[in-house]
Amino acid sequence: MDAPTLTPDVLATKPDAAPSPDSVPPAASTVPPAPAVPGATSPGRPAAQIVRTPALIASMIATAKDASDLIFSPGRAPQVDMHGGLIQLKIPGVGVLTPEDTARIAADLIGRNSIALQKLKEQGSCDISYSLPKVSRFRVNVFTQRGTCAIVMRVIPSSIPDFKSLNLPDALAETINLRNGIVLVTGPTGSGKSSSLAAILNKINEEKAYHIITIEDPIEFLHPHKRATIHQRELHSDTPSFALALRAALRQAPKVILVGEMRDKETIEVALEAAETGHVVFSTLHTTDASKTIERIIGVFPLADQNAIRNRLAKAFRYIVSQRLIPRLDGKGRVAAFEILKSTMRTRDYVEKGETEGKSLLDAMRDGDAEGMQYFDGEIEKLIRATIVDIETGLSYSTNAGNLRLQLADLIDRDGGEGNYPSAVLKPVSLRDKETEIER
Repeated sequence: MDAPTLTPDVLATKPDAAPSPDSVPPAASTVPPAPAVPGATSPGRPAAQIVRTPALIASMIATAKDASDLIFSPGRAPQVDMHGGLIQLKIPGVGVLTPEDTARIAADLIGRNSIALQKLKEQGSCDISYSLPKVSRFRVNVFTQRGTCAIVMRVIPSSIPDFKSLNLPDALAETINLRNGIVLVTGPTGSGKSSSLAAILNKINEEKAYHIITIEDPIEFLHPHKRATIHQRELHSDTPSFALALRAALRQAPKVILVGEMRDKETIEVALEAAETGHVVFSTLHTTDASKTIERIIGVFPLADQNAIRNRLAKAFRYIVSQRLIPRLDGKGRVAAFEILKSTMRTRDYVEKGETEGKSLLDAMRDGDAEGMQYFDGEIEKLIRATIVDIETGLSYSTNAGNLRLQLADLIDRDGGEGNYPSAVLKPVSLRDKETEIER
């Protein structure tokens, strides 16, 4: 059976789809030539210079070992995301990508996955997983823009992260002993939610003889059976939707269920039902903090149902963990800041009745240090005082920059001076200055 092809109706090129090569900044690094694809052609480029997709990806990974994402876009050379900044790579035989190049790469990645190809045609994007033996696994999103294909490949570490490598708060270790309820890990895209959940799941796998079912889109970390038995189901290839897989999981006798994302009303309802019937449910949302997470979940439901959902969620949630990755002062990557909301009598009451002045989830987290809770601005303040993060960067990632600035008043002179704070911390290291070049 031939691999599906990306047809012209999906990938029709518009006149402005590929910017002029003159607009491309100088590339950061050169990698050795990779094998060419026999017989492959691209306008303006000899067949011998068409680089095979696996070789291209392997070269990019070998050159940029710390890359979090690979990006292929018409009008740009292949790019990597390094510590939150994009860097173009100069690869012999590739140069600036054309719409035909990105269409060919997309077709190679999608392969014989007819469901993904259909989604790309009908919805304009698709999610797939891709594995390159002895190199890495990837979570891939192929999408159309201005009539052409673009691709973003999230690099999945080959080894499953653990609590120590991610420097996760000790309070999260308590999640492995839960008997029921919901644990939510939230944050923007690329904040490390999947890695945190993988570390928690790995710890359960090592210490508990449980049956674990994961429902992911797509599967990222491959968990081997250890003490636990783990079954991993992928959206579209193993199940048509999160909600259907969740309903089926209730009849598959799991102790722990991981849902890649709570995207819709039905998934949230079934997740609550699972938590109420003796299962531990782990999931993610793209929200910035605990309060926004509660608002998002409640807001999915009709107004008439929201009080009932508040009551159920108040009883079902165990932890809401939010995280942000903040650039380090020394320019060597990013450091994670965590906010942790734990289920207590006080926090359950605030979730059920809603937040009011002086009775907010943030107030509860500020006062809940003894119970393992913490809040973003408190953690960012610690990072600033430890000279891990500079003041202005820390303020830009804070929840309430004004309040945090007041907390740091002893470090910043009210007249704008440096006070007792190290001058280097008041002069942030520019990632652009530090990372204009990648060296092999």
